[in-house]
Amino acid sequence: MKRPMPWSEQVDIISSDESSSSTSSSSSDTDMAINDENGGQQSNENITTDQPVKEVAPEGGNGLAEAESPAAVALDPSLEQADLLFKRAEMYQEYMQQLPIPTHRGSIIPFTSWMGLGKSIKQLYDQPLHYLTNIRLKQWDQLRFGAEDEQRDLDTIIHPCKAEATIWLIEEIHRRTSSHHRIAKLWSSDPMHDAFIDSIFPKSPSE
Repeated sequence: MKRPMPWSEQVDIISSDESSSSTSSSSSDTDMAINDENGGQQSNENITTDQPVKEVAPEGGNGLAEAESPAAVALDPSLEQADLLFKRAEMYQEYMQQLPIPTHRGSIIPFTSWMGLGKSIKQLYDQPLHYLTNIRLKQWDQLRFGAEDEQRDLDTIIHPCKAEATIWLIEEIHRRTSSHHRIAKLWSSDPMHDAFIDSIFPKSPSE
């Protein structure tokens, strides 16, 4: 004799259609997940890396670096002139270094200005003074402008022997230690530099 089932105990009954539908849905979800993974890998594999990279040219140009040709630089008149000036300064300094500083002084030289004394020294010793020395003598004369004793003869203020010795001292410094690089730079900035270069100076072979 079968015992009746109490109503308090509930039993879920799943039909075959619902079971098959659930199984099919679970299977399709699994297949979709697998297809998604395979599809993602395939999409990544389809990306090619051997395609040429397209370069973007800067605005206002053709994308190529514009460089000055050596021929254009060589034919630049300003560069050629600077090179000649540099070589001339180098030759000038080499020549001035070879000139000996007089060890025996002549007679006392009267003078009224530093540039006047420099001119007398050139005539007495038959030697040029350095470009830098001539510039210095001019500057010393300019320092007297406006002074109370501006009109007074300079040899009454400074003894002629001391003044001459001072000029030869700075002349030796300029001859022995000056850089032709510096001289060339000064010449390039002074269009009237030839006025302070004494004429007793050999010309270059090209001149």
